[in-house]
Amino acid sequence: MIKKLFFLLVFLGVSISATAQDKTENPYRAERTKVNDLVHTKLKVDFNFAKSQMNGEAWLTLKPHFYPTNSVTLDAKAMLIEKVTDASNADLKYTYKDNKLKVNLGNIYSKNEKFTIYIKYIARPEEVKQKGSAAITDAKGLYFIDPLETDPDKPTQIWTQGETEANSVWFPTLDTPNQKSTEEIYITVPSKFVTLSNGLLISQTDNTDGTRTDYWKMDLPHAPYLFFMGIGEYEIVKDSWKGRDVNYYVSKKYAPYAKQIFGLTPEMIQFFSDRLNVEYQWPKYDQIVGTDYVSGAMENTTAVLHQESAYQVPGQLIDKNSWEDVISHELSHHWFGDLVTAESWSNLTVNESFANYSEYLWREYKYGVDHADALRYKDLEGYFNSNSFDKKLVRFHYGDKEDMFDAVSYNKGGYVLHMLRSYLGDDAFFAGLKKYLEDNKFGTGESHQLRLALESVSGKDLNWFFNQWYYGSGHIKLDVSYKYDAEAKKVTLHLNQGKKTFNFPLKIDVYSTEGIQHYDLFIDKPSQDLSFKASTAPLLIDVDPEKDLLAQITDSVKTIANYSYQYKNVRSYEARRSAIVALAKHQDNNEAYATLTKALNDSYYGLRILAIKSIDLTNSKAKKVIKSIEKLAKNDPKTLVKASAIKALAVLKNKKFKNLFTNAIKSPSFSVQGNAISALYKIDNIAALKASKALPADSKKFMAGSLVSMFIKEKDESEMPFIAKHLVAGMFLTQDKDVQKEYGKAFKWIASSPNVEATQVLINSFVKTGLQYKQYGADKMMLQLMMQVIDLKKKANLPNEKELLDIVNKGINDLKE
Repeated sequence: MIKKLFFLLVFLGVSISATAQDKTENPYRAERTKVNDLVHTKLKVDFNFAKSQMNGEAWLTLKPHFYPTNSVTLDAKAMLIEKVTDASNADLKYTYKDNKLKVNLGNIYSKNEKFTIYIKYIARPEEVKQKGSAAITDAKGLYFIDPLETDPDKPTQIWTQGETEANSVWFPTLDTPNQKSTEEIYITVPSKFVTLSNGLLISQTDNTDGTRTDYWKMDLPHAPYLFFMGIGEYEIVKDSWKGRDVNYYVSKKYAPYAKQIFGLTPEMIQFFSDRLNVEYQWPKYDQIVGTDYVSGAMENTTAVLHQESAYQVPGQLIDKNSWEDVISHELSHHWFGDLVTAESWSNLTVNESFANYSEYLWREYKYGVDHADALRYKDLEGYFNSNSFDKKLVRFHYGDKEDMFDAVSYNKGGYVLHMLRSYLGDDAFFAGLKKYLEDNKFGTGESHQLRLALESVSGKDLNWFFNQWYYGSGHIKLDVSYKYDAEAKKVTLHLNQGKKTFNFPLKIDVYSTEGIQHYDLFIDKPSQDLSFKASTAPLLIDVDPEKDLLAQITDSVKTIANYSYQYKNVRSYEARRSAIVALAKHQDNNEAYATLTKALNDSYYGLRILAIKSIDLTNSKAKKVIKSIEKLAKNDPKTLVKASAIKALAVLKNKKFKNLFTNAIKSPSFSVQGNAISALYKIDNIAALKASKALPADSKKFMAGSLVSMFIKEKDESEMPFIAKHLVAGMFLTQDKDVQKEYGKAFKWIASSPNVEATQVLINSFVKTGLQYKQYGADKMMLQLMMQVIDLKKKANLPNEKELLDIVNKGINDLKE
């Protein structure tokens, strides 16, 4: 499961801080006791689109886990149970209460003695009452999208979302991650729809009533939360890996771009197979995009579901494939999560931390270490900003299982794996992962099993590491200071951890005119002083040079000269990034400015962008810099660098760049086009507005960040619906107070306007946001905004006031339902 970005919740006032780990507050969350083992699941389903319900038949084969039993208790949420029988069709007694179906088997079964029960039922997802999480915003398991085909802007679809324990909404099962079952499913749908499920499509049968029954079969065991159905009018774009299907289920509109979006998947499968030295185990690998999907993406075994953000067009893809990390994340789950599954949600780290780190591994292989380290830095900042410092990676005490899907299980956990890799070395680390996967495949795993596998391979004791990083909370906080004694010719380095002491290996590089001295230390005290011989004052002391530690390191001693030397001589991404950030604060200094100028040509495009954004073009020394940025705007091989350069030049409001901006509008890149129009607006607003009007509607929406502000300034009523559509993002999803103020004025302008279309678009966006983040209180915020719209419409004395108020009141009612 890929989480939604946590910052999306900030505008809702959502606290994503740590929940207390005190045992008195949160109960102990054990692995669910195995009374019976689920062996095989056979389903036959069809759908009542009018009621958003599913008619189901289930044949479940189970066996006692160890002790003899005469009953089985199944998870079955919000169902109507019509019939329960044994394999011979004899009725079985049962009780159904509190979403639990307890069946009396009429016989005592011993260990390894299989039994099969048949259940006829109706799944009613709209009756479900269970909450989602920051990662999964809803939890009703089975979703009907526009089932009555009344919304011209939405396709009719059905898809499922099982994690954490929501698949028991659409079939009775033992809905817990420590169960594994083979599976077969017969799905009957109107013939115009295609279906997707786990495993292979064995047959398709046309029925006389205009429906078709598709038979899918998965012969390898996997957890019930990974079972999946996807149904809709999809184009199937075919690909393959070693003779196995690798297909992409997309809407007709995006079929031409499916291979640009998903086409690296076969290479990814080969990469992970090689890197882990464990071949991809499953019979195929399909991916599908679901409308209104409630999360980012989900690793359903061989049938991954993505949200609509996966859809991109060439004007976006030329900049970058923004969904590539997600694709690699979900694929890697087919080793960590699907092949070996967390035995309980307390050990979610063995699923999600690995998937998070797999994004790094893919980038490292495909694009190089800088590209990977940029992601690692971003993830680390996400963890630091989450204020989750008192949460443990393995948590046996938590309020709700959904709470586990956070920046600790993902971001921190991925970084902890990187530390393990650094400590053990690549060979031992990946050999340990291979052992963990092979020892536990088609079964479950937990952090202890991971530790034992790594210890077995490396011969090293890792209890200290796991106790600290898996079963403890927080991270290293290290204050660094040092001084050089010219008379004694030595450097004294002082390290202070503050309140919490961690044990960790620490590398230190000392740069001098005589070269580099490397020091490998082990820190195990709250405060330590270290001395190094040095014939001259060091040019730089680099603590944790590869930034392998999960740490916040404060070095208040570094000078401008140190940072300048660091940028020029230390090649790690983080050394260069932090130097650029530090030097940007001292642009009146010639050395700092010269180094920032050098950074404009950094080998990694992300740091070129950072340098462009950081450097002050109004500086008296900027003449040569401006020429360098103009050159980047014209010739850089990365369109995102070109776009950033154009945006930087726009600040100068210099008409000599008009031709550059005008030509850039012809770029195939939406980021370049959007920034070019915005830049042109600052020197020739008429030409910029003309260029914006000439944009195709399908292209314009991808440049909203650049265009909306321009339309607001112009009070362009013809663009009011376009502004309204993007108002929520501008009002809340930015920390720029000037932008917030600008969009706030636009809200009042639209709310006071007689424009029916803009009002409808605005209210629709409020309803959508309120429903999507209802559990976080967004519905209340959006209701307040709609009440403000009513007030402003009334005060404006508009001639079509009733029509406008009807739109708003309908939105209020839709949000309250």
